[in-house]
Amino acid sequence: MTTPRPWYKEFWPWFLLGILGMAVVMGVTFLVFSIVAFDGTVEDDYYKRGLAINQVLEQDQHAAELDMQASLTIDDLTGDVVVDLQGESRPEQLRLDLIFPTQGNRDQQVMLERVRNGHYVGQLPRALQYRWYVHLQPAVDDPDWRLQGEIELPRKAPLTLRANSQTP
Repeated sequence: MTTPRPWYKEFWPWFLLGILGMAVVMGVTFLVFSIVAFDGTVEDDYYKRGLAINQVLEQDQHAAELDMQASLTIDDLTGDVVVDLQGESRPEQLRLDLIFPTQGNRDQQVMLERVRNGHYVGQLPRALQYRWYVHLQPAVDDPDWRLQGEIELPRKAPLTLRANSQTP
């Protein structure tokens, strides 16, 4: 009579334990990666931001009513930002928000000063690359209009921002 082999010398228990072990290792790996590489894409106040969407839409509509249009030029080498603004509103300062689509810590904000009627200048701290969302609005606490679009940097030609437009 043959004595049966101990369980730990069989193939199938080790195969099943290997699958379970790999699942645990992969789960821990993904957990550590998600904690270390948190990209911050989810807003803490997403509910309030969702309720505020109507105000943002009103800003876009008001820009259309004022016939607002801007030509945005960003110099690759110097970081100079030049905006030529057309329309019925000409504030003293403009705020240019360059928003990176996936990483909030890369967002840039540039204050643009009016140097003559409809001509604004500012300075980026460093050269930018890749695709960015662009928001241009008066530099006040509660802006009444906004122009928006997208830009791929570096870019030689000026970007035209029109009311209710999101394309370059």
